[in-house]
Amino acid sequence: PLAGIEVRISAEGEIQVRGATVMRGYFAKPEATAAAFVDGWLKTGDAGALDGEGNLTITDRLKDLIKTSGGKYVAPQQVEAHLGGDSLIAQAAVLGDLRKFVAALIVPAFAALEEWARAAGIDCRTRAELIAHPRVVALYQERVELHNRRLAPWEQIRRFRLLARELTVEEGEITPTLKVRRQQLAAEYAALVDAMYAEG
Repeated sequence: PLAGIEVRISAEGEIQVRGATVMRGYFAKPEATAAAFVDGWLKTGDAGALDGEGNLTITDRLKDLIKTSGGKYVAPQQVEAHLGGDSLIAQAAVLGDLRKFVAALIVPAFAALEEWARAAGIDCRTRAELIAHPRVVALYQERVELHNRRLAPWEQIRRFRLLARELTVEEGEITPTLKVRRQQLAAEYAALVDAMYAEG
């Protein structure tokens, strides 16, 4: 942190700051000022963590956090970034708000997957057939389990489904800046999502 600035993390995981250079409030807007502060600390709206040396890591916007039904907060973009670094995964959307556990919709990196499938002797005519093939599902289960090792227990993906096409701006599934629109996806793929949680 900067000299003269105090930083703390609230119970909800929000970064809060105070100090001589932190704003005191909004001009002629007492309600907005009251909403922006708690006990003299400015609520940044960002989620993060402090390490043992006082270094701050910003993980997500607080409004983007998923809160499981068990009360645990998960930074979905952080989990998606873990998955997105996988050569077999093109896109991932992490879900789980007010649910028992975290789940994901995963779009395979089809060029890499199709190459793997050819080498493995898997012959499928369509992407839908390919993602439903038991060996492909098992491959992605292994990939998810590998990434789960780097996540806290409550952040780990317990169920996933593969999608046969990429998420697009045109369909309203991602924003122009490529952020996942979770509510849109949860509605669009409601049957898949409900099936994942029914397996519980």
